[in-house]
Amino acid sequence: MSFQQQRRPGRFLPILLLTVASLAGAVHAQQGGTLNLIVQPEPISINPGVNRLGPATFVGSKIYDSLLGYTQKDVAPVPRLAQSWSISPDGLTYTFKLRPNVVWHDGKPFTSKDVAFSIGDFLPAMYANSRHLREEIARIETPDSLTVTVVLKAPSPAYIRTFNLPILPAHKYVGVTDFRNAPANAEFVGTGPFKFAEWKKGSFIRLVRNENYWDKGKPHLDAVLFQIIPDANSRAIAFETGKVDVLRAGDVENFDIKRLAALPGVSLREDGWEYLQPVGYVHLNNRIPQLSNLKVRQAIVHAIDRDFIINTIFSGFGKPINGPLSRLSPYKDASVETQYRFDPKLAARLLDEAGYPVGANGVRFELRLVPLPYGELWSRQAEYLREALGAVGIKVNIVSTDVAGWYKRLVSFDYDIAQNFVYTTPDPDITPTFTYKTLKGNDTGSTGGNVNGYSNAEVDALLEKGAHERDEAKRRQIYSKVQQIVSREVPMVWTHDIVFPTLYRSKVKNLITSALGTDDNFATVELGK
Repeated sequence: MSFQQQRRPGRFLPILLLTVASLAGAVHAQQGGTLNLIVQPEPISINPGVNRLGPATFVGSKIYDSLLGYTQKDVAPVPRLAQSWSISPDGLTYTFKLRPNVVWHDGKPFTSKDVAFSIGDFLPAMYANSRHLREEIARIETPDSLTVTVVLKAPSPAYIRTFNLPILPAHKYVGVTDFRNAPANAEFVGTGPFKFAEWKKGSFIRLVRNENYWDKGKPHLDAVLFQIIPDANSRAIAFETGKVDVLRAGDVENFDIKRLAALPGVSLREDGWEYLQPVGYVHLNNRIPQLSNLKVRQAIVHAIDRDFIINTIFSGFGKPINGPLSRLSPYKDASVETQYRFDPKLAARLLDEAGYPVGANGVRFELRLVPLPYGELWSRQAEYLREALGAVGIKVNIVSTDVAGWYKRLVSFDYDIAQNFVYTTPDPDITPTFTYKTLKGNDTGSTGGNVNGYSNAEVDALLEKGAHERDEAKRRQIYSKVQQIVSREVPMVWTHDIVFPTLYRSKVKNLITSALGTDDNFATVELGK
């Protein structure tokens, strides 16, 4: 063999290696395919501008893009529909530069008018927290089609973290005054990576690739199919048999998660909740006589074994909590919280002191419990709550309803106690402020609002101060004081700091890449072979 012949293979080695690498990448992940998911329970709407309950935002976040996204580390803002932004030195003026050539799913151009309409008109008409944010704004300006300027009345350190909001198409609402009942709400026209294709009630919701998505080459998937499967056992079987690629918390029984996670080719993650920060609640309607009494509320907390809820009902997927903020919040100060141990004897004594002795029938008083209609897990917890409170003389009558009925009862105070979990978000001024700030009237606007009817003038003043304090050390002190007062007055029962696991087949790539986890838009998700 000649010297020249010996060298010839080496000349093609880089090409050969590149080809092998390319083939390996093709095996690792491929363009196209359908990602099979479960949405549980079936949502009322998939327009998160109309409905912000978990199932609606899970589906709708793929259709409606937000102005900004957020990183897992530090929940820092990153570009989405806004490609850049600036904040004035005085913290009052936010200027957003929008991406050019973005189009709505109906082909109309996306402009600054859509952003101004969404944050200035539509969302404040729909939600209490959006109204709270709107009240902080002095004016919204749109100097050109790709620039939005928001001028605040006072500095708001939390404001840059409030843009995980759907942007709605202003052109679909021209002349509309009743946003809540607008026909456009059910057309599901967004700018996101996936377009609405079909909704077969009781069976599935199908989204398809937006071929005109602003981020060229994305999404990688052809379609996303959200299957509606009625019971947890059937959902587990669907995952085991490969009919479903991903399971989110609540899709199956928690006691089944470890077994399913041990299946070949299955991965489990507990991250992806850095922005949402879910906390389990038992709401107490502070507007009824019994629950307006602090000793009664304290008695109820002592009567409930929250370790049992975490370890048995939720199979260990939760952490102890005694206050309004999640362990994931940088403002969490567990040192100031009142610790409520499980102590039925103390609960009974507090009820006696509150003036509610045990009657001849063994009952002190009765309460209506409205359970969260999100499946077997929450039903089991409702049964436990009835048993635990019954043991101290409080008769609990379970009033079951569907999601729409549950929502209506909570936002209108038509309940005594109720189950819920709420996304407490990364800054106390985003969700906790309107959860604990005094509410006037009988419409909370959201199940994340002050559905407890709690009112404390000192807390109101502290929340207002914390919202505008720019000194971070002082701000932390303010929110520590809020946690101290609210924990002591226990306007609700914080059952557990929720750990929401996600199970998925290892062929699913880039499933969780941001602080929003599976509530992000899935533009980068890929399927391997």
